Amino acid sequence: MKENEINKIASKIQAAIFDVDGVMTDGSMIFDETGKEYKSFNAKDGQGLVMLNKAGVKTVIITAKESFMVKKRFESLGFTRIYQGQRNKERALTEVVDDFDLKFDQIAYMGDDLPDLGVLRRVGLPSCPKDAVPEVLKACRFISSKDGGRGAVRELCDLILKNRQQ
Repeated sequence: MKENEINKIASKIQAAIFDVDGVMTDGSMIFDETGKEYKSFNAKDGQGLVMLNKAGVKTVIITAKESFMVKKRFESLGFTRIYQGQRNKERALTEVVDDFDLKFDQIAYMGDDLPDLGVLRRVGLPSCPKDAVPEVLKACRFISSKDGGRGAVRELCDLILKNRQQ
């Protein structure tokens, strides 16, 4: 898709929704000997998300897993909604649309794997990191030049913010 088409779509975005593992993180799963899981988040991604919030864009997490650290991380960034344990991500997407009186074309979603396809096919700006699985890459209008957990989220945030200012 041409850059000016993506910019036009990005200018309409009122909510940015993200998966966590493979998008906000590099997808690595680190466990200690007690079974406690650790995740690594990118600080620049976090700053981009804070700027989205300040610009009035709703920020939402929809993830299949449940994690206390995910809740704490995204509450600290001021996320509008955090949906965890979502086996059916489209149900959470519909709730966001209804609760905030949005249209699907006003939503950006960044995912990286097969469980994200249903949501990606419904939103206005389907997005992914460059290391997403091939099926997701095919479904996306915006493909970051960066991998998940390595600045892909910030790149999407910057795209939305740049085009909201025009």
